[in-house]
Amino acid sequence: MSQQLPGWDVVDGHHLRKVFRFPDFAQALAFVNLVGAVAEEQEHHPDILLGWGKVEITTFTHSEGGITDKDLALATSIDLIQTQGEK
Repeated sequence: MSQQLPGWDVVDGHHLRKVFRFPDFAQALAFVNLVGAVAEEQEHHPDILLGWGKVEITTFTHSEGGITDKDLALATSIDLIQTQGEK
């Protein structure tokens, strides 16, 4: 899974987690808002921790008690947001 989702950690075989870094709070907040919009579209909502210059995202499928294809799709979409923001 780490090859499929670089930078994402599989924690206890139960959930995916990744920390994203930003130069300031405003850019971190903008990223969170974009992630929120994608989560709404996919009807799959991660836990998001916002701090100055960083965003930590954790996702797993509560009803399944672990990682599913929904989590992989969401993580891939979140990575796309980050990649597009770097351009």
